[in-house]
Amino acid sequence: MKNELSRETSPYLLQHRDNPVHWQPWSADTLALAKKEGKPILLSVGYAACHWCHVMAHESFEDPHVAEVMNDLFINIKVDREERPDIDQIYQNALALLGEQGGWPLTMFLNSNGEPFWGGTYFPPDNAFGRPGFTNVLRTVSEIFRNEPEKVTKNRDALKSALKKLNEGPEGDKPKLTIEVLDRIAERYAGEADPVHGGIGSAPKFPQTFVLENIWRSYLRSQNPALAEVVIKALTGMSQGGIYDHLGGGFARYSTDAVWLAPHFEKMLYDNALILDLLLTVHHETKSELFEARIRETIGWLMREMVTEEGSFAATIDADSEGVEGKFYVWQKPEIEALLGEHAAQFCEVYGVSDEGNWEETNILNRLAYPDPLDAESEAALAPWRQTLFEARKKRIHPGLDDKVLTDWNGLMIATLARSGQYFEEARWIDAAETAFVALTTHSMDPDGRLYHSYRLGRAQHAGLLDDYANMARAALTLYEVTGKAFYLERVTRWVDILDAHFWDKKGGYFYTADDAEALILRSKNAHDNAVPSGNGTMLEVLAKLHLLTGAREPFEKATAILRHFSAEIGRNFFPLGTFLNNFETLVNALQVIVIGERSDPQTLDLMTVLKDFSLPSKVVNILSDTEDLPFDHPAKGKTKLEDKATVYLCTGPTCSLPANTTAELAGLLKERTSHGPA
Repeated sequence: MKNELSRETSPYLLQHRDNPVHWQPWSADTLALAKKEGKPILLSVGYAACHWCHVMAHESFEDPHVAEVMNDLFINIKVDREERPDIDQIYQNALALLGEQGGWPLTMFLNSNGEPFWGGTYFPPDNAFGRPGFTNVLRTVSEIFRNEPEKVTKNRDALKSALKKLNEGPEGDKPKLTIEVLDRIAERYAGEADPVHGGIGSAPKFPQTFVLENIWRSYLRSQNPALAEVVIKALTGMSQGGIYDHLGGGFARYSTDAVWLAPHFEKMLYDNALILDLLLTVHHETKSELFEARIRETIGWLMREMVTEEGSFAATIDADSEGVEGKFYVWQKPEIEALLGEHAAQFCEVYGVSDEGNWEETNILNRLAYPDPLDAESEAALAPWRQTLFEARKKRIHPGLDDKVLTDWNGLMIATLARSGQYFEEARWIDAAETAFVALTTHSMDPDGRLYHSYRLGRAQHAGLLDDYANMARAALTLYEVTGKAFYLERVTRWVDILDAHFWDKKGGYFYTADDAEALILRSKNAHDNAVPSGNGTMLEVLAKLHLLTGAREPFEKATAILRHFSAEIGRNFFPLGTFLNNFETLVNALQVIVIGERSDPQTLDLMTVLKDFSLPSKVVNILSDTEDLPFDHPAKGKTKLEDKATVYLCTGPTCSLPANTTAELAGLLKERTSHGPA
């Protein structure tokens, strides 16, 4: 046996191709090898930008003595969790059922059928941090596997049973989900907010955009300013903290502390897509200069550093450079003084830089002491100083880029980039979103419309998952609303047909994997948000919009079946159901904006600008030359233009507003419908 990772395309797997460990990729052949050898499997799951994955690799996987123990006692499988989230999801759930905190690196022990019996995350090479040393763990697990098989069988059976039960969802009554229930849940979410520093919970603190969106939507319905304050404070903390790259743009994955100062420095495409989307939704109402700056700077980072050769978006940027976490991003005060001279004192004051350092004897740039923008003159002065530091930083050794293209993450970014481009009238952002969409459907889709999950080095790999179809369908719907190009809507219809044929469960809801995909020990199905939004939750929005835009009845019935199936989860634990709950509102209470007019007509464009002053996360925009193009039973069908001018009707359910063909009339109707908007 030898290390077999050199033939893989994943940068994470290729990072481990020279390890003395005899790593194997996940495959049926590798499982068969474990059966033949009579050895347990050590499954190690991580990703290229993961700091603690690097630590465990340096400490253990690169050590010949540790590798010798691993090779002697186990069949060792290395998996990139971004390439195979289907595998990661199963074994993260298994670890949680063992009572352990999940995360990466994930270290699981399996039998040759892939069934787990024990596991953990990071293990130090020797006993430390209250954790057992890795070689001690390896020898103990191997000894129990060989000499006490009944213990292994007992653990395996208990985990299999618990995983199956978890997958089936809770039994019992299915509470009726209503808008009033949503508002009560939002109040509960808001009760978990940090009133001082913003964000949900304490350290470590994650963006939790799904939860914040739920609170914001409740604010829009109730006009309770305390709810708005929760969301604005969280976004301000993220935007001014060290979790944000104040020189280059873009957000790190999470903060290790409660104040948003010190992140693990990896930048993930999906996090930035989700934060951008929420910043944009909130900016519609607040018109915050800070939020606009962060949107523009982060899209600048995306276009500068994350666009692949094909025009799609790369997955991640590493936390480490030169083997040190955050080294690329942090500063010593004398460095800044040498670069900025007489301006250094003012810059250091604003960005929290001190002689002793604010993090591990160095400085993370942040504006936590100055959360509000300064006066225009001071802000203008800071810009060239930041640029000077940015140019100096470019000369450092950069952290690694994981340039594989993940279909679901690209779908998230395409949608928010198209929305941002329309809102800020940046046509090049819309062009970039369309280019990425074409690249995805060219390189990661087969002639039948079936998606692949990952693409790199000319190879599309791994059958598309629910999240791939859901996020790309949502992106296509966004592009249809923004551009009016019919083929985007046709693509959504085709992908929904594929989901219905290969992913649908007759009990309700979509499985995570297709019926003809590689068989794992479990076919997962849930509505929980993980690092990315729940596929079933996202499909509520996709199906609702598809129904409203085409009049097709089946998408609505499918969405209703998803709702019925997962509603029992609300009584057990609603916290991970943010996307599901948010898109329930779209299903039952979408605001349809029906525009009769030509998309390029200046009158139409004027009317559309009114929407920029209203935060409407559940709106569906349909611009038509004639309402005869609407579905047969649509409440706006047959309605006409007023005075031969572009005309708007607002429809909710079976009722439509009076017509409007001036910006003042439309603004009045929107205020009346939403109870919010500009003064």
